[in-house]
Amino acid sequence: MKWISKLLGRPALHKWLGRKAGLYDPRGGDAIELNEKTAFEIAAAVGKHFGKGTKIIVGRDSRLSSPSLYKAVLKGLKSQMSKVKCIEVGLITTPMLYFLVNELRAGGGIMVTASHNPKEYNGLKAVGKNARPISGKEIEKLLI
Repeated sequence: MKWISKLLGRPALHKWLGRKAGLYDPRGGDAIELNEKTAFEIAAAVGKHFGKGTKIIVGRDSRLSSPSLYKAVLKGLKSQMSKVKCIEVGLITTPMLYFLVNELRAGGGIMVTASHNPKEYNGLKAVGKNARPISGKEIEKLLI
């Protein structure tokens, strides 16, 4: 996974993605592993994947690092030529994000959360249409 280290300029990042990505939710244990820059880059790639005009629900949990990562995700999504339509919902739970993706017939969503992991962790969960999880492998392909 050297591609991501090269892409984002962080030598330790490939360890983070490989060790902590799980099936569909990249997570990091500290600001070096998952920070605003990496959240921006991942969101930009996912935004490009969604395409122009697609409604994307964006939420976050209550972790201390979530507000800054949330802002970085929004900037990443809005930076793309695709110009996705971000629906900023702020502080919500992950099941609420899934509900909103379906209820609002959005093309997908991104949640800033590390789920049930300890508070010093944070990460991103991305879903597509019908709240179908976007796997770490799919995200990896988008970043190449």
